[in-house]
Amino acid sequence: MNRRDTVVALLALGAAPFPSVAQQQGKVRRVGFLMGFRRPPSPELLDKTFDPYLRVLRDLGYVEGRNLVIEWRFAENRVELLPALAAELVRLKMEVIVANGTPATRAAQNATTTIPIVMTVGDPVGAGLIASLARPGGNTTGTSSLDVDLTLKLLELLLSVAPTTSKVAVMVNPDNTAQFRTLKLAQAAAPRFGISVLAVEPRTAVEIENGFSVMAQQGAGAVLVAPDSLLFTSLRRQIAELAAKNRLPSIGGETQYAEAGCLLSYAANGAHLWQRAAIYVDKILKGAKPGDLPVEQPTKFDLVINLKTAKAIGLTIPQELLLRADKVIE
Repeated sequence: MNRRDTVVALLALGAAPFPSVAQQQGKVRRVGFLMGFRRPPSPELLDKTFDPYLRVLRDLGYVEGRNLVIEWRFAENRVELLPALAAELVRLKMEVIVANGTPATRAAQNATTTIPIVMTVGDPVGAGLIASLARPGGNTTGTSSLDVDLTLKLLELLLSVAPTTSKVAVMVNPDNTAQFRTLKLAQAAAPRFGISVLAVEPRTAVEIENGFSVMAQQGAGAVLVAPDSLLFTSLRRQIAELAAKNRLPSIGGETQYAEAGCLLSYAANGAHLWQRAAIYVDKILKGAKPGDLPVEQPTKFDLVINLKTAKAIGLTIPQELLLRADKVIE
């Protein structure tokens, strides 16, 4: 996105596109990030990972090293570390905590009822994090990626490329309780699609590998990987490679799954979600109460198809699906 596109996006979201003198010369603002996944291995990759968010903040006048301090905290795929990391951000007197995923958001909520929390979560109401999307209440607002609500769409897309499949493995991280609704929705919808569902619940990279052995033993013909802000985010490539090795059509609920080698991915546009999170931070720093800010739902969803993977597992993608794709990897 260039500067002109960013300005248009900011205007659409009700934010001023250019920094004010007060923002440029005012006090240093303090924002904490609480993430369940692994920290990117270099500062360059860290900046690239969060570029949509940081770029919008810069356009709004917040610049690290000048008037903005960001404290990054990553749980390295260990959900048990999140409470301590959240408590640390509270002790450091962050003005806003940005939390990615249900476990991180819940840890932040348990650590503070006063510091505003800006979340990016699949199903915040279903997870009990907020009262409603329109009036979240408390100290939490942000964006919903509708991950859980997309479960049936993921099944539909997966079966459109593997119509003879009678059993679909649904991979969920049991440490991410939000994913159980994904599994339940898939199980409830299974008769409608004429399939059975095999639940696979790994907690580690080794258990992911063992999970694919179970899929082979149980006769699963395809695999759906639920979005996960903890374990799966860091292990997408392993999941994609194991799916291809076992010649299983695979779909993930984040765009990066297809980019990592899965056959398909379908999800809310992640860059837009991060850009909106930055807008929420700006509004809160200017005095807005998080409980009064409605949680935003995505309007743009991306279908990505990996033709290289399709060729590797001997699968032909229907032409009508290719025409619907937002991105095709060849």
